[in-house]
Amino acid sequence: MSNAPAWLTYGFTYLAAAVIAVPIARALGLGAIIGYLAAGIAIGPWGLRLISNVQDILHFAEFGVVLMLFLVGLELQPSRLWNLRRPIFGLGSAQMVLCAGLLWLAAWAMGLPWRVGLVGALGLALSSTAIALQSLEERNLMRTDGGQKAFSILLFQDVAAIPILALLPLLGAGAIAGGAGLTHDPGHVAFEVAKIIGVVGAIVLGGRLLLRPLLRWIAKSNTPEIFTAASLFLVVGIAMLMLTVGLSMALGAFLAGVLLADSEYRRELETDIEPFKGLLLGLFFIAVGMSIDFGVLLQSPWMMLGLLVGFLVIKAVAIYALAKITRMPYQERPVFTLLLAQGGEFAFVVFQSGASFNAIPAETASMLIGAVALSMLLSPLLLVAMDRLLLKRFATLKTVPSDVKEIDEPQSAPVIIAGFGRYGQIVARMMLAQGIPATVLDHDVEMLEVAHTFGYRVFYGDATRVNLLRIAGAEHARTIVIAVDQPEQSNKIVQIVNKHFPHLNVVARARDVTHWNQLRDLGVKYVERELFESSLLSGRTVMELEGLPASEAEYVTRRFRDHNIELANLMYGHHHDRAKMIDVAKQGRAQLVEQMAKERQERKKREAALAEELAQRAAPGGAEGVEGEKGVVGQEGAVADTPR
Repeated sequence: MSNAPAWLTYGFTYLAAAVIAVPIARALGLGAIIGYLAAGIAIGPWGLRLISNVQDILHFAEFGVVLMLFLVGLELQPSRLWNLRRPIFGLGSAQMVLCAGLLWLAAWAMGLPWRVGLVGALGLALSSTAIALQSLEERNLMRTDGGQKAFSILLFQDVAAIPILALLPLLGAGAIAGGAGLTHDPGHVAFEVAKIIGVVGAIVLGGRLLLRPLLRWIAKSNTPEIFTAASLFLVVGIAMLMLTVGLSMALGAFLAGVLLADSEYRRELETDIEPFKGLLLGLFFIAVGMSIDFGVLLQSPWMMLGLLVGFLVIKAVAIYALAKITRMPYQERPVFTLLLAQGGEFAFVVFQSGASFNAIPAETASMLIGAVALSMLLSPLLLVAMDRLLLKRFATLKTVPSDVKEIDEPQSAPVIIAGFGRYGQIVARMMLAQGIPATVLDHDVEMLEVAHTFGYRVFYGDATRVNLLRIAGAEHARTIVIAVDQPEQSNKIVQIVNKHFPHLNVVARARDVTHWNQLRDLGVKYVERELFESSLLSGRTVMELEGLPASEAEYVTRRFRDHNIELANLMYGHHHDRAKMIDVAKQGRAQLVEQMAKERQERKKREAALAEELAQRAAPGGAEGVEGEKGVVGQEGAVADTPR
């Protein structure tokens, strides 16, 4: 190893630490973030001392946060972002002002100079975008009320970091004395503002007018690696543009993602960048672990403990109060509070810049950086503990009505229903009508309140988490109904059930034929397409309204249903071969059309023959009397009631 280049040695060290630490952390139920942080501590200056240039690695690894926000932007269409403008600027500014104000007052009460207290308060008011968003994604909480509000606050913090950095030279003693990094020239200030507006405008206009044609041109080359290179080039280029005018790289990447959210290349961009985002985020967490200065901790352990606990408690109180004021569901408040109470990666930049501008002493900056790093280490651990403690507390059991028979032990039910939307509610009501207890899992608080009202045992949380399934009684249940909306989440639940609870019968809701095929691949035998049966009933109603007899409409509907199910099974055998699957589908549909057309012609012939026979018998001197006419009428009814 001694003859290997430094970059190769470092790369080997990072990968080895991650490969060893992360699986161990996951096996212990601690999550990947804790594994990365532990790996950083192990190989850093206070561990095995395998890595020394921590700050350089930290700056490089911050690009993982940039890529993460680009991917977040890809999920937000401009219209959706516009709808979030009030929580971003309203709730975001309230969080910054309230947290920074309380922290500043606490620093003033402790006798610190007002400039030092202000820099510390502004830096500590920021939260970790990387840890918060990663934790929300792992728990599938981004679409909840708490997830949306947390995202809005984090996005505002990225915007607020710009004026915070601009304020540091004003607060610095060196800037005041010698004008270092500070200018009072109005022309210079106007030029800087114009430059910022120009860069942001170029990104917006370029995203609208140039990026799509450029990506289309690159895609036509049919060279996947070049498209991947173009994706990275796009993010790196925008990050460089933002840095040239002193703006946040992450904010620029997010803006570019939003502009491409409506693009037909969105999924391709996500697929190309996702692996790099994961690796660089992991490297970022490793660098954070390495940056924890245990020397400062050992020199002043009680001061560090007081600083850490103090700022976490102050921020937690302020953030929980905001959650309560905005009427966030109480089940979402603890995670929301903890994720935003921790310090953030951008605080490192604030405190280092503050020390360089003499706004705060270097020793104070080291203490603050250590407290922030420790908070980022403790937050994932506290989150794991919170999950285990609060899952049972948020699980509620309402007394089952007296006419409902208990099948299993009081604390378990034979059926678990994951997802209590329109689909899951109907299944649950049928179970309740038959006296079969059901446990409902969802993280929509309003849906859970409805379920609780009708006597179901309900759990708040994400059904893709093994701990929640276990607490909900999956080890003793017999059947799980997967009724969630998102196909990806549905598939993940199936995979978890197959691995940890293989005894469960899985009944799944498929969004469409593609999802139906995916569930079949995962071994699910009982799959129902969510709109199939209701669409058949609507089609039958339309045929009746168009004059088809009810019995004939029922027969046609039944024939179509049987044929469609048979065709779906035939197509499933070829669903990995798109061309063959389309060919089978075309043949099957053509066959159905031909058969139904032939049957319609035969029915018309029978009706014509019957009409002619009736006309002959109704003519004067017909062979049949009244009794014969009754027989004909009976025969006509038989024809109508028994389609061929």
